[in-house]
Amino acid sequence: MRSSIAAFAGYAAALVAGTLSLAAQTPANGRFFLYAGTSTNRGSSKGIYVYRYDSTSGKTEPLGLAAESANPSFLAVHPNHRFLYAVNEISNFAAAGAPTGTRAGSIAAFAIDSKTGMLTQLNAVSSKGGGPTHLSIDRSGKWVAAANYGGGSVVLFPVQSDGKLGEATGFVQHTGSSMTPRQTAPHAHGAYFSPDGRFLFVCDLGLDKIMAYRVDGASGALDPLDPAFAPLKPGSGPRHMAFAPNARFAYTANELNSTVSAFSYDKSTGRLSEIQTLPTITGYDGANGVNYPSEVEVDSRGRFVYVANRNGDNIAVFAIAGDGKLTASSQTAVGGKYPRHFALDPSGKYLFAENQNSENIVQFRVDQATGALTPTGVELKISIPMCVVFVPAQ
Repeated sequence: MRSSIAAFAGYAAALVAGTLSLAAQTPANGRFFLYAGTSTNRGSSKGIYVYRYDSTSGKTEPLGLAAESANPSFLAVHPNHRFLYAVNEISNFAAAGAPTGTRAGSIAAFAIDSKTGMLTQLNAVSSKGGGPTHLSIDRSGKWVAAANYGGGSVVLFPVQSDGKLGEATGFVQHTGSSMTPRQTAPHAHGAYFSPDGRFLFVCDLGLDKIMAYRVDGASGALDPLDPAFAPLKPGSGPRHMAFAPNARFAYTANELNSTVSAFSYDKSTGRLSEIQTLPTITGYDGANGVNYPSEVEVDSRGRFVYVANRNGDNIAVFAIAGDGKLTASSQTAVGGKYPRHFALDPSGKYLFAENQNSENIVQFRVDQATGALTPTGVELKISIPMCVVFVPAQ
């Protein structure tokens, strides 16, 4: 027992320090559960679906509905791999004691069956704002943060020892607007912990700002940094964000002007400073030029940035230079329509693109030298996929 506790303590310390890579978390047998969050607003989906996945061979096997859940459009996995969390992108959650007519979504906690992949809901709490679209977990597994797109706010929850979520300890209502019709109010679209968990950054599409907060490790309060945000060009619409593994740089996918921005990051102060912005797509003139980039991810070696172009129906790859700046490298069609999200698997060998409008998830092989993508021929048919995450399986 003592050796098990010591091993877990070392694992947790490595996670907090940011020294344990995704590749290091890959089980020796390469066996995972692949969970897919979906939209239940239309179509036939009932919630979160699960597949058995072998990262060595790239093979997948559908296991069915893991848990019924209302519009679980984004998922996150606890570092101990025992719990999964989902936003319920709704605005009618009936929280106990809340005034009648309160518009709020919810965040649901699930226990993972490591043998079957099935999920058991532990509890659900109010997101304190309408339409939550994103959530993340700090590397210690102590806090869950969520962004309310409809409510224009960010909220922080403590994770209890049994995996349940406690009541919110931190909440900030954003205010303001920007220049486009989509920006008449704040729209928090993504909430991201810094690699060491000390800070929380919120991409607000409505404000053209990345809001920056210090996380009080004792109380769970969110305190604005000074300066309180990193600005982007008016009309950018920052949506999602990713840190480089070395914690020196960060990148945003900007939905409204189809760009990707690179930032230098000062981990001592939590300050982001823009160093470059460039288009996410080339040779595109469809849909009146409206492209709507969605997801952004950095590979585990910090060599490439990937960005999904929704109306362009492709994923763009950018090479990362030593100074953090990007050079466009390749674009690959996603084999479907409107890639809402994508994820590199923990081995880094494969990428899965979730195509919302064609209702399929398509697998690609990743060239380890160039970052380029090649379709493997694997296609998972699923109603309105919104995101995927991976969990080691027994």
